[in-house]
Amino acid sequence: MRLVVQRVTKASVTVNHEVLGRIGRGLVVMVGISETDTPEAAPPLAERLVSLRIFEDDQGKMNLSAGDVGAGFLVIPAFTVYAGTERGRRPDFTSAARPESAEPIFEHFLQALRSSGLQVETGRFRSHMDVELLNDGPVCISLESK
Repeated sequence: MRLVVQRVTKASVTVNHEVLGRIGRGLVVMVGISETDTPEAAPPLAERLVSLRIFEDDQGKMNLSAGDVGAGFLVIPAFTVYAGTERGRRPDFTSAARPESAEPIFEHFLQALRSSGLQVETGRFRSHMDVELLNDGPVCISLESK
């Protein structure tokens, strides 16, 4: 699994003019699932995300985690996170899992993230989504399962 994480002051996701999720201070998380990923990868990655120290303390240093500051998560399924761009001008998505196998792993990740007790909002799998966010910093970090 691969996550692209952006620290935000607010964010929302909309499908067909319907707001599916909205957060204030928190993290927008684009989740990519590869063809070799398994559900077992989800809980450790969710735990790393919750404890990732990317929020500033009183001295302006990134010493606080989402758990420390009560941040929300807006989690977006995004197979394009696994785009291969080594050759040509069109991205190759053969490393991304097919939707049928990716969606249960995505749901497993959401379940693990929700167990943190923090707010978790999400987009809709297999939908064209409009994601609106106000990037804070900007801070943009990627995480991968082992």
